Amino acid sequence: MVNIIEIRSKFGLSQRVLARRAGVSYKALQLIEAGADTRLSTLAKIAGALGYSAKNFREHMAGFFESPPEAVTLFTRKLTPKEDWRTPFFNFVDSFRRSGDPTLVAQPPHSRLPVRLKALIASTVETLCDERGMGYPFWCAGIQPLAQPWFPSGIENLKATALVESPVHFRKRNIFVLKNFLERV
Repeated sequence: MVNIIEIRSKFGLSQRVLARRAGVSYKALQLIEAGADTRLSTLAKIAGALGYSAKNFREHMAGFFESPPEAVTLFTRKLTPKEDWRTPFFNFVDSFRRSGDPTLVAQPPHSRLPVRLKALIASTVETLCDERGMGYPFWCAGIQPLAQPWFPSGIENLKATALVESPVHFRKRNIFVLKNFLERV
């Protein structure tokens, strides 16, 4: 842990003094500085002893362990014919909403993706871009409406509601979803 050594040295602290302030053993600190694995709670104690707030440490670590956002082209390339599209799809939606990174939607879905899913993704990307006040990626214009209406929920009793509630970008591609389709509930 080069950063701990550098910061400790910058403050003129010995390993023994830092270990005492952090409430960890001297031997544990030696091992951590040598690169041994440790618990996050131990690192939080050391960070606190070096003057970093526990809250900032936790927020930083939470961001470190988050999955990086995936671009449309990457998550669609991973889909297999037998795999359910919903989980990767909604993970993408969540990632884009968190990051707002326009590069995530810049490239089109993978070419082998079924037409239905390409239309669903294009409609979703346009809706997400509207939320962010961004322009649509060029490739969305090339995704045509489906020949037959598609109700992704597959629940017969919801079809009438989906016809009424479906957002404009979905309707224009003959896809009918509930207004809360892009929300995790």
